[in-house]
Order: sequence, then structure tokens, then C-alpha cells
Amino acid sequence: MARWSSFSSFLAEAWNGSADQRQALVDALLQERTEWPWINGTEATFICTGSRVESAALNLDNLKTDPPLKAMVRLEGTDLHYVNHVFAEDDLLDYLIAINDPMTPLARETNLTTRVAKHWKIDTHNPKQMQTATLDVSVLQMPKARPFPNWAGMKSGNEGNTVEHKLDSKQLGGVGRKIWVHTPPAYQDSNLTYPLLILQDGQWMVSPLQVPMMADVLVKHGRMAPVVIAMVQSGNQEDRIRDYVANEQYYQFIMTELLPFLQTHYRIDPTNLGIGGASAGAIAGMDATLKNPAIFSGLMMFSPPLGKGVAQDKLAKYIDSMKNARVLPQRIFHSVGRYEAKARFLLPNQLLAKTLNERQDTDYRFVELASGHGLVAFRSALPEALAHTFPGYQSLWENR
Repeated sequence: MARWSSFSSFLAEAWNGSADQRQALVDALLQERTEWPWINGTEATFICTGSRVESAALNLDNLKTDPPLKAMVRLEGTDLHYVNHVFAEDDLLDYLIAINDPMTPLARETNLTTRVAKHWKIDTHNPKQMQTATLDVSVLQMPKARPFPNWAGMKSGNEGNTVEHKLDSKQLGGVGRKIWVHTPPAYQDSNLTYPLLILQDGQWMVSPLQVPMMADVLVKHGRMAPVVIAMVQSGNQEDRIRDYVANEQYYQFIMTELLPFLQTHYRIDPTNLGIGGASAGAIAGMDATLKNPAIFSGLMMFSPPLGKGVAQDKLAKYIDSMKNARVLPQRIFHSVGRYEAKARFLLPNQLLAKTLNERQDTDYRFVELASGHGLVAFRSALPEALAHTFPGYQSLWENR
């Protein structure tokens, strides 16, 4: 039986005892409870420990302060720092622990990258994490949050195959752009043609977002049809905006270079093509379907930036373009996070959702996530998006 029913009950015992006994209580607490944060109702308790920790703070993007940090309290006589924070019961958020951070405003920070790398760390007491090429983050999953499994650890028993290619592009003026192509489990043993899904930001999709492993599991359980998935590498943020937003050359790259390459090397059903992406990558998908709606029967959009910010004049036109399009893809999945920047993401995506819900010519699904703008949100929505855009036999049966 657990010694403490809540963190507050632990604190009460710690404060009632003598100071020289508190570290032993902390050690006992960490032995008893191995996974943090400690969630009690809508309140979560985060901790940080270590002899070199002079100060600690919780970093959440949705904190309305500069810096977005909530200072932890040190339990006197111990190395334990803690802080409580109230969340919605369905929140799924990424966070970090700022250790010995100067706590000065980010607006005046001259080298934010160095500061984050030096002071902002994953929560070593929380095993639920997400690894990326640039920054690992910890994940808070409240009791009614969307599922967030480690898909890489969920062996389907019959895995597909992912191959890395390099493709030169005259349209984009570059060489060696990486394309990761995932074929479904049955591909090698059949002569069938398969639907194709093109996803932007392939370096995200293939690794931190775990799309190949996710697709294998969904196919195994009949939630998703077997599909060939092509994940196309992108550049840095500046390159992504240039490539993805209202760029005729990127569209031509898809139509005259990428699709012919894939059709040459893989058995593709040209009548069943989907496209999608996250953030600016979603714009590339919208752009392609608007330019050639007869080609793309599926569209996946995760948090497209449709409002104020970089390239806002070009981006603002997409809502009206989707509203007035003569034809839309047969199946569309669309999501946005409730904690995303209102003017850039939340409000314009809600407007787009209202617009698309009024159309009768597409099977449209919109999800407002209890998340911010980031890979954690995208990964939580991807299974539903894949199952909706390319439904398997189980999904089709349930929707009858």
C-alpha cells in the first residue's frame, strides 16, 4: 500500500518532521513513486532533484509570461524542487524543466539557442518523452488526453519496409533531397498497386512522428488501408516557408519529379493519391489539391498557419480558395491545437473548419486538440488522420 495518497500528503509529513529527516523522506518518495508528474484530478505536480540544482522552473509554451517559466519551490533541507499546475483534463502538452536558468525575459535574450541548450532539460522523472533531431521534450498526458503510445515499441508482427532515396530536383534547384518511402507489410509478396500518401517534412514523419510504425499497426488492426507513404525531406524554417507557401515550383516538383519517380519505382494506384503535412507543410498539401483536385483524393492538414505572421498575405487566401474550390478531395482531415497562437493558427483554422463543414462534397473531419503547436500534437492526431484519409476495413465497417 502506498505511503502517500497525494503529493500534498507527502509535503504535510515532510514539514511536520525535522529538517534533517526530510531528505530521507524524499528518497523514500522517489523509491515509491517512479513516474512523474503526479496527477491528482486536474492538478499535476512536477519535481526536479539533484545536488547541482540551485533553482528549477517548469517550462510550458502556453504560460502567458516572459519567460514562459513557473518557478519551483525547494523543500528546505532537501534537493527536491516542486511546483503544482492546473490543466484541463484532456491536455496533452510538451514541457521542459529549466535548471539554474537566469529567469530573465526571452525578449531581451541575445542567444536563446545557447540558453535553452544549457538550462532547459527533459524531465528525468518522466519516462514519457519525445526525441527530435534538435530538442527532446517531456510529455504531460492528463487522464482524458488523446493516446500517445510509443509506436516504435508496438511491433505489429508483420512490419512494412522503409527505404531512403535521394532525388535531384530541377524545380527546387537542389540535389540529394531525401525521400523516405514506406511500403506496407503485404507489398513485397503481392503484385497489387497501392494508394500513395505524400507527406511533407519527411525527417519528422519518419522518425519522431513514427509514421511507418504507426501505419503498420493501423493496417494490422484494420483501421487503415495498406498504403505506400512517401515522406519528403524539408529544409529549415525559412526554406519551408519558401517551398511550401504558394510556390508553383514546389507543386511542379511534386507533379513532374516526385510522382514520376515514385511511379517508376513503386506500384502506385494513380486514382488514389493523398497528400498532407504539418504547419507550413499542410499548406503545400492544400496548394496541390487546389491546383489539381482531380489528382488528389485525400488531404491531411495539421495546424496550417493561416493567419498573422510570416507570409500572411499569401496564407490568408487559402481559406477563401478552399471555400470557393469547385472540387475538393473526397476525404479531408484537419486539426489545430487549442493552445496555439490565436491569430496565426487557432482562429483562422476554426474559420476554415466552419467553411469546410458547410460543404457537402467531401468527407471532412476536424479535431481541436488539447495541445499546442508542435510534434507532440501532430503525433497524437496522425493515427486518426491516417485512418480517416485511407480507412481500413474496420473503420469502414464502423462508419456504416
